[in-house]
Amino acid sequence: MVAQKEWFADWFDTHYYHTLYKNRDEEEAKRFIHNLADFLQLKPNSSLLDLACGKGRHSITLNELGHKVLGVDLSENSIQQAKEMERRGLHFEVHDMRKLIPGLSFDAIFNLFTSLGYFDSTWDNKLVIQAVANMLCAKGLFIIDFMNAEKVIASLVPEEEKSIEGIHFDIKRLVEGDHIYKKIVVTDGADIRKYTERVQALKLNDFQQLLQPEFKILHTFGDFDLNEFNPTTSDRLILIAEKNA
Repeated sequence: MVAQKEWFADWFDTHYYHTLYKNRDEEEAKRFIHNLADFLQLKPNSSLLDLACGKGRHSITLNELGHKVLGVDLSENSIQQAKEMERRGLHFEVHDMRKLIPGLSFDAIFNLFTSLGYFDSTWDNKLVIQAVANMLCAKGLFIIDFMNAEKVIASLVPEEEKSIEGIHFDIKRLVEGDHIYKKIVVTDGADIRKYTERVQALKLNDFQQLLQPEFKILHTFGDFDLNEFNPTTSDRLILIAEKNA
């Protein structure tokens, strides 16, 4: 019997996913990385891991800033595209963030653009944190960029339709239990497919509890310009955590 793929392994590896999110703001992403780099003041040629890197847009900028970067993602299609950008000090591999990368250690690990909390169980989150801690050097940094779940829930748009490149997307959003769901019906000519995005509505106190055994949270920001976090008004929840000694 063939095991069923987890929803993120299935949806993130389709060209429909990349079509739906093709207009992400690349300049905004680059500005965010520059702001982080200015704040963190990492040593030149630091060893960095971009965990759940997608097609590698953040990895590329980190490398341009003079660091050795490995970008990893579960999506084979994303990594295949990212590998076209490989160069000295910039590499990409398929990897499950819940697992350790044997034999490697990093000065800082980045998990950006709400790339955590896809799992059914909070135990999987703990596996991620343990793997990250084991791969970081002493006093290494873990940077998390997550949605501000409180604001997302308060301003949830229940229904939306989009047509992109002749493909129609019918999107419904809802909150059930500890998860925020996005149910997506894709109509591509006569082909109709259904996908579901599901992310845990992790809030600041959830991250504090999740990180506490392995990390100390040093800073909390609320947007890509690194302004103060406000649970009601901030667009993002950005955490800078240091591995415990």
